[in-house]
Amino acid sequence: MMQALVESLFLGFWGKTSLVIVALSSWTCGSHAHGLPSYVAAVYEHRVTLNPEPRVPLSRSAALRHLRQNLQVYSKQASRAALQGAQILVFPEDGLQGFNFTRSSIAAYLEVVPDPQQESWNPCEDPQRHPNTEVQQWLSCIARTHGLYVVANMGSVQPCSRDSGSPCPPDGRWHFNTNVVYRSDGLLVARYHKQNLYFEEAFDTPQHMELVTFDTPFAGKFGLITCFDILFQQPTVSMVEKGVRQFIFPTAWMNQLPLLDAIQFQQAFSLGANVTLLAANIRSDELIMTGSGIYSPSSAVYHHAQRGDPEEGQLVVATLRPLGPLPDAPALQVVLHKEQGYTEVRGCRSAGCKGPLSFTSSMMHDPFTFVLLNRPGGQLSVCNGSFCCWLQYQCMDSNFTEVYALGAFAGMHTVNGHYSLQVCALVKCAGGDARSCGQEVLEAQTKMDFVLEGTFNTKHVYPSVLSSHYTLEQPLLHTMAHGTVTMAHSHMRAGLITAALYGRTYHLDLH
Repeated sequence: MMQALVESLFLGFWGKTSLVIVALSSWTCGSHAHGLPSYVAAVYEHRVTLNPEPRVPLSRSAALRHLRQNLQVYSKQASRAALQGAQILVFPEDGLQGFNFTRSSIAAYLEVVPDPQQESWNPCEDPQRHPNTEVQQWLSCIARTHGLYVVANMGSVQPCSRDSGSPCPPDGRWHFNTNVVYRSDGLLVARYHKQNLYFEEAFDTPQHMELVTFDTPFAGKFGLITCFDILFQQPTVSMVEKGVRQFIFPTAWMNQLPLLDAIQFQQAFSLGANVTLLAANIRSDELIMTGSGIYSPSSAVYHHAQRGDPEEGQLVVATLRPLGPLPDAPALQVVLHKEQGYTEVRGCRSAGCKGPLSFTSSMMHDPFTFVLLNRPGGQLSVCNGSFCCWLQYQCMDSNFTEVYALGAFAGMHTVNGHYSLQVCALVKCAGGDARSCGQEVLEAQTKMDFVLEGTFNTKHVYPSVLSSHYTLEQPLLHTMAHGTVTMAHSHMRAGLITAALYGRTYHLDLH
């Protein structure tokens, strides 16, 4: 059925043009877990009540008064989620205390979170076992009261000794950005310390990398990651390679168009890694934070506030099928037939094939090489060094007035993090000239059918198609031999903002 669909899509897509795609093998989004019915998941995008002076140390009682304001919202949302049948509810990173603390000013917010692999503890049933654990007691009781698995993010502290010879901060305390998971009866079942911090001076990077998962009776295994972790091999890709197919993702994500809007990359990771992702973000206009959702390789249910919307929280609920182990069969592969004039363009795989209209413009602080789309349809390529991207497209409106460009970048991203990339991107330019290509764009009218392709030296490529007013499109992704990845899409619901193949060359990261 899928083969017929793909053949129909592309034959109808291009009609008499030179591109024909033929399926070579059956395609799958991945098998579902045997014996488990559908389950209901919920994520809450939270407008956190902030400490107005986060760099000023507080007493424990003052910190608890602040924390309770956000915990009360969590309780209400858990009740709402339970009424809609949710079995698991995810809250965002920093959703309890907020941001911008120093190491000393966050101390009153922190609690010791015991390792659930070492001891069995239900804070709601046994609140006296560990002192100063009011936040954990509250979260555990939310789970128990509403019969939900509850995932939340909080600050934790772990005392250490500098006399032991092991690494230990000067104040004798490890501070961790921590995810905690409570079973539907309130039992603490998982604890994860964020590995990849993002300008978080209040917290420490764990000395030992953790791969933390937990099991549920309704969906099997979930892996835990937090925000910036999603861009790195450890722990995220390591868990994928170990067969984890479902991920929990508390995040405080600052949106960055054209390539890293929150929902854009959440879906891209789900599609590229072939996993389910439950993503809960913060809602803050000031910090450009919004975008939460529940994603599988075949579906996306999400929320993204528009500029000017009332700044409120949002509960997202969706029904999912549990994902089981990936089958051994390969994903759909394609062959592109060549006709006159096609071989030369399609075969362009070196820097020497850049046309005279190529130019360099900064996109998200990286020097992309671009070429402009100068007619309503056609094919073109662009190279950045030896890395090349190819596009065939057809605009649905012959009145082609908006400016678009095809861009390529291969190299080390060095602003707000260091990581290695190979990216092919079709983007709407912000203005009418080449210098505006790569800038943030929010609206577009042009709809186009397209095939975008690159040959990557990584198998970790994350596809996204984002259209006007933060609308996600569901592209088809094909992986061929020798690292060639092809993304195709037609029948857009809104004007195109970005279509990207975001390749992460983890092996080239600076370690």
